[in-house]
Amino acid sequence: MIKIIGLEKKYGEHTVLKDIHMNITKGTIYGIAGKSGVGKSTLLRCINGLETYDKGQIIVDEKDLNTLTPKEMKVLKSNMGMVFQQFVLLNRATVYDNIALPMRSWKKSSTEIDKKVKELVELVGIADKLYEKPPRLSGGQKQRVAIARALSLNPSVLLCDEATSALDPNTAKSIIHLLNEINDELKITIIMVTHQMSVVKSACKEMAIMEDGRVAVTGTVKEIFMAQPDALSRLIGKEEIVTPGNGITIKIILSDEISYQPIITKLAKETGIDFLVTGGQMEQYRDQMMGTLYINVRPEDMKDITAYLNAKKVTWKEEGKNV
Repeated sequence: MIKIIGLEKKYGEHTVLKDIHMNITKGTIYGIAGKSGVGKSTLLRCINGLETYDKGQIIVDEKDLNTLTPKEMKVLKSNMGMVFQQFVLLNRATVYDNIALPMRSWKKSSTEIDKKVKELVELVGIADKLYEKPPRLSGGQKQRVAIARALSLNPSVLLCDEATSALDPNTAKSIIHLLNEINDELKITIIMVTHQMSVVKSACKEMAIMEDGRVAVTGTVKEIFMAQPDALSRLIGKEEIVTPGNGITIKIILSDEISYQPIITKLAKETGIDFLVTGGQMEQYRDQMMGTLYINVRPEDMKDITAYLNAKKVTWKEEGKNV
């Protein structure tokens, strides 16, 4: 649905986006993750036409943005809803009027506007706040208004720029849950720019990690989690591993298929080898469970342990030696 080819963007002499290549499939929730300042938000503004770019192509629904007339670009922008970190609501207008604003700009009839606004407040769970004004709303409620407004013109793409960053963790979870429901119900493509790995884990099906204006890695969330690329480690930080005074520490990657199996019990039982379990965790990645487990083995047992893991198609990495 959205294809980005060799995209480059400069501010003066500073190159912000460097040879960006990306494919975003229709109906997915796509995460663009990275630390602050790597170019994520600039890329998002290029996609929706708020920013021009110096080189490359952005193709949306088989339309090259650089070939569109101003009128065609206006129509394309109306097909992309935008949700910002700081809500960007009119404080003196009611929830109803904030949601209705884009439709009024496009000269929709009052009957059509009324019907759509009331449908959207039901969808986002704020029907009882229809005639309240933003100063009387919580942060989560304000973001629900912003999401409803972004959906008012029936876009096929919803762009979210750090949409949960200004919210407390529980409220952020509720907004991510809402976006998942919208994706499931409306089949809308959602692009989420974030520096929070928790957002990617909870919502995204596919993702890219950006570093210094470049795309360091792309793929499904599962593929990237299983591969454990260096870009992922740099984004989430190095895990602190408790290691005994000797032995070799192995990181076992538990995929959705493996996570429901007693792999560690079987490893000990079937190899007859003793080892230490030194840490681990399981996490929910949208609709699947994945996790990591650390074990410490004696050097002389390393060959047999890894042979067993390979035979069972379990992904593992050597994390360190203390021998």
